Amino acid sequence: MPPFTKSLFMAATGALAFSGTALAQGFPSKPITLIVPFAAGGPSDVIGRLVGEHMSRTLGQQVVVENVAGAGGTAGAQRLATSTADGHTVLIHHLALKAAPALYNNLRYDTATAFEPLGMINTGPMVVTGKMGLSPTTASEFFAFAKTQGDKLTMAHAGNGSNSHLCIILMNQAAGSKPTQVAYRGTGPAMNDLVAGQVDALCDQSTSAIPQIQGNKVKAYAVTSRQRLDIIKDVPTARESGTAIDMTVWHGLYAPKGTPAEALGKLSNALQAAMKDEAINARFASFGTTAFPEAQRTPAAHKAAFEAEIAKWAKAIKDAGVATGAAN
Repeated sequence: MPPFTKSLFMAATGALAFSGTALAQGFPSKPITLIVPFAAGGPSDVIGRLVGEHMSRTLGQQVVVENVAGAGGTAGAQRLATSTADGHTVLIHHLALKAAPALYNNLRYDTATAFEPLGMINTGPMVVTGKMGLSPTTASEFFAFAKTQGDKLTMAHAGNGSNSHLCIILMNQAAGSKPTQVAYRGTGPAMNDLVAGQVDALCDQSTSAIPQIQGNKVKAYAVTSRQRLDIIKDVPTARESGTAIDMTVWHGLYAPKGTPAEALGKLSNALQAAMKDEAINARFASFGTTAFPEAQRTPAAHKAAFEAEIAKWAKAIKDAGVATGAAN
């Protein structure tokens, strides 16, 4: 390479390196988009807005929620996977992200490699709920009713691979039920139709189910955790009722693969600050969910749990005999 050309190359390379460093050091330089992969009003939306508002204060830039609903949460995941990896776009997601590879054969991203885990947020059970006019009054009665009714019973969910859909899969395995499944773009609109009596039942996260239960808008049959929830102590566990459904849901925050380390660090630190906020933890407790212990919500702990959940749900879905389909 001639000396003059070599000098230009070295100058350009140095400028690019400096530009990248300066960009990372100046992060965030604009508002941050927080993708919620389900409709507004659902559990992920509620948690995302709580956490995002606190992160805005720490980062000194507004965190703007963008609801990208559809295809059981894969539309929002794809939106993150194809976004610029500069830290200004992040995603909150739950079990559906890890179950998607086993359910869909046309994902346009590799779940195992497309995302940078930033930290785990909260964990809580699902609650099996029914419309007020549904005849069963106890959990045992409901699961027996679901089995005998077959496809006459309608159960809503937020799309294939969503938590509410995975809960139905586990319920069908445990109770021998085969309800007609009604897909929505999120459990927010699904819950609205349950309250209105348009569908019979819904397995929803405690986050959004508890306010409706406390308002006597829906019946609560069972929680899917090993222990009852203090906030709804009268509601038994599914296992207590003779139907072994064990399912806890957790949210995590993600950035695109390739995001600069400095940006990842600032985002993770802002998330950790939010998780230490007493007001946020009080809100979590009010709807039956809890923040992970500090040691379990680091990026490293999140990465390990993320990888384990992909394998776990691949096996569970295969064992359930659920056919692989297309995300749409």
